[in-house]
Amino acid sequence: MDTLTDLNDRQRQIVEQLRGEGLLSINDLAEFFSVATQTIRRDINDLCDQGLARRVHGGVAPPSNPVNLNFRSRAILNEQTKRAIARTAADRIPPGSTVLLGIGTTIQYVAEALAQTPDTTIVTNNLEVTRLLCNAPSCEVHMVAGMLRPEDRDLVGSSVLNGYSRFAADYGVIGAGSLDAEFGLLDFKQFDAEVSNVIQANARQVICVADHSKWNRGASHRVAAFSQVDEFVTDRLPEDFDLARTAPNVELHLTPSGV
Repeated sequence: MDTLTDLNDRQRQIVEQLRGEGLLSINDLAEFFSVATQTIRRDINDLCDQGLARRVHGGVAPPSNPVNLNFRSRAILNEQTKRAIARTAADRIPPGSTVLLGIGTTIQYVAEALAQTPDTTIVTNNLEVTRLLCNAPSCEVHMVAGMLRPEDRDLVGSSVLNGYSRFAADYGVIGAGSLDAEFGLLDFKQFDAEVSNVIQANARQVICVADHSKWNRGASHRVAAFSQVDEFVTDRLPEDFDLARTAPNVELHLTPSGV
């Protein structure tokens, strides 16, 4: 399987059920989808081969370490929710804007949503963003130079940070590896945090895009407090977190999950 579209609808539903329920029985899945258990086993084998699931006796469980999933696998998780968040973020960006786009799978979907926005200038180190925008003649795309990081489909190094710093952008769109009520936006890798930092420093308006699954995932590299972004686009907040109290000046946009 080489592209996101190679997952069939049943496999996508299995991935979403795993995230919601944590452990699924092969027999229950076969009954739910009205297919043979052999069919479900083939689906599970494909998902496990891609790091999207983990075999257990009589069933399937989520991957033991989702933090280390590759770019493609992360993009599949919560795909419809991420697309909805991305569309909402893209709608905030008017034609003629210069936009800095960094790392992450939700950022990929923001680029996809921006493809039809006229006269947009995109600056990025994200290979998936540039791939998607090859067919967007209304966008002027600048790829910052760096060293290839194959698993994350992006470029890294000090030249990447310097490349972003050459622009004074209208908007910067950043994601997060983890969200924390006390520390705000966090990431698992130092360079990923540095990319988000340089985007913040060179954009007039900063939009954070992150779905609910990012809460409390235990990343350790600080990106920004919630109060340091201008807009936050997500599908839902934890019941015990009050963004209005934590960061009263941040504009919150909630979009439905899985639409």
